[in-house]
Amino acid sequence: MIPSYLAIQLLFLALAAVAGTWAAGVMEQRSEQHDPSIVVIDEAAGMWCALLGARQVWWYFLAAFLIFRLLDVLKPGPIHRIQNIPGGWGIMLDDLAAGAVTLVVMSAVRMLI
Repeated sequence: MIPSYLAIQLLFLALAAVAGTWAAGVMEQRSEQHDPSIVVIDEAAGMWCALLGARQVWWYFLAAFLIFRLLDVLKPGPIHRIQNIPGGWGIMLDDLAAGAVTLVVMSAVRMLI
């Protein structure tokens, strides 16, 4: 059974991802740019994904933020390919993928500490 706080986090992440994908697609069409810089809901959703079930300590948030930003900027391997999906999907999914990888890394750190 998923703890209620985690279920709420997942619900809001899903809502942000759906609304953000739609909004990013609209902004991409209107601006005629791929992944316009005015769209930031994708970074917010990616970071939210990275912090699912996070410990409430400053260093955990900082480490997750730094790992997420590194992955978001470098876009290694599949994350780079995901961003090429057309429309709002590519804009949102590459950041969610970076957030998911960050979540896995931070979960491993949490198990070691």
